[in-house]
Amino acid sequence: MSKLLILGAGGHGKVVAEAAMLTRMWNEIAFLDNKIDQSYVMDVPVVGSFDSYLEHIQDYSNAFVALGNNHKRLLWIEKLKHAGYTIPVIIHPTSILSKYCRIEHGTVVLANAVINPSVEISEGCIINTASSVDHDSKLDKGVHVSPGVNISGTVSIGSYSWLGVGAKIANNISVGSNVIIAAGATVISDVPNNVMVAGVPAKIKKNLGDEH
Repeated sequence: MSKLLILGAGGHGKVVAEAAMLTRMWNEIAFLDNKIDQSYVMDVPVVGSFDSYLEHIQDYSNAFVALGNNHKRLLWIEKLKHAGYTIPVIIHPTSILSKYCRIEHGTVVLANAVINPSVEISEGCIINTASSVDHDSKLDKGVHVSPGVNISGTVSIGSYSWLGVGAKIANNISVGSNVIIAAGATVISDVPNNVMVAGVPAKIKKNLGDEH
């Protein structure tokens, strides 16, 4: 048993913290947060701001980044790794994961999500509530899969992309990096880098530049 430090005590941080509690892997959990002006969130202590992370490494050997912004999440994961923290994977006990899938550090898999065989999920991803990733699909680093998203088989999704709530991706589709797929969109053709798509079927609505 060890202690876990979670960066971010907002809405996503609460969900991550509860999932971590339910795993029973850590005997103590604490938050760092810059905006929460209270000493406890959900009975979990807030022990400092983000910039105090170096002060806590002796007490908390594990740290996890619970930020919704994909780029900030990956930047903080790198900072924590460099400082010497172990970055775990957090898997809600009600999720269903194939023993043949691979999930890298800093990723959270939340309640009732399903990940099927030969799926590869890179570091720092969010696989949110009741979403699914089907066989042979690959998600690059920093991808956020929102609640209720369905990713079909043999789909690839590039780094830092965000799939909005209830979006659906058809089989054999390639989605680029830094893409936003709007809530409820149905993607039936490949999506290039740095765009937002929306609609049924999904079409490009906006160019986003190199980051969003």
